[in-house]
Amino acid sequence: MKDKKENRDKEGMRLNQYIASCGICSRREADRMIEAGRVRVDGSAASQGMRVTDSQEITLDGKRLGGARSKVVVAYYKPVGVTCTARDPHAGRTLAEAFSFPVRLTYAGRLDRDSEGLLLMTNDGDLIDAVMRGSNGHEKEYIVRVRSRIADADLEHFRKGVYLKDLGVTTRPCRVERLGDHTFSITLTQGLNRQIRRMCKAVGNEVRRLKRIRIMNVELKNMKPGEQRILKGEELRELYELAGR
Repeated sequence: MKDKKENRDKEGMRLNQYIASCGICSRREADRMIEAGRVRVDGSAASQGMRVTDSQEITLDGKRLGGARSKVVVAYYKPVGVTCTARDPHAGRTLAEAFSFPVRLTYAGRLDRDSEGLLLMTNDGDLIDAVMRGSNGHEKEYIVRVRSRIADADLEHFRKGVYLKDLGVTTRPCRVERLGDHTFSITLTQGLNRQIRRMCKAVGNEVRRLKRIRIMNVELKNMKPGEQRILKGEELRELYELAGR
């Protein structure tokens, strides 16, 4: 067993996994960076599938990457008006400006600028992949307030699935609960672009407020906009278990 472990250590890890473990991005995004020629290993252009070790010089856009760090996951309450991007000349305020942590973290599942609520921030690229992969069917729960009174028939339509003409897809069946004339909770297992806003538009309504209150087992609870907390103990263990990690 010891010899096998030593052999694995000498072989290193796949380059996309190494980049993800540095908290840069997910493995799929790392593959795209490698394909685009942005990654070099010991001065030479990297190739898909190659294996690397910490003893090698690995650079992204000319900047050297550090070794794999200890994994950390942070629950963050993203306020309205914050754009989930590092750089955007048209964004009033970016996530990089609003969120601060001693090591570089990336979001696992974005929220649009006009939405608020729970973001998971982490340097674990494998966890980001697991949370964001729609085929895994992980639950995300939202509280929604709309412009006009939402009809019972519309809520039932949401439960069964809504055809989104501009995307050419029908949403998956989901859980929906009425909270008031203009408010409801909805639990999705997929992450289409601006999905809830598109669903409401499809039934002739408009989202006024959209707040994500849960991702898998992690809940926003009584956090306030801009607050953050490090996940630990049973909550963190259960998150990894649900993510299949």
